[in-house]
Amino acid sequence: MLAIIAGILIVLWLLGFLAFHVAGGLIHILLVLAVIAIIIHFVTGRRAV
Repeated sequence: MLAIIAGILIVLWLLGFLAFHVAGGLIHILLVLAVIAIIIHFVTGRRAV
């Protein structure tokens, strides 16, 4: 789930960075959120149910 969210945030960041230079601060916030989501995903790992 976190990997999907991180992937979506990275794609949105790339689209915003390449297409829309207006909201520069928001784009970098999305990138930071994506990186944090990836780190949390790898640290917690997959939990057995």
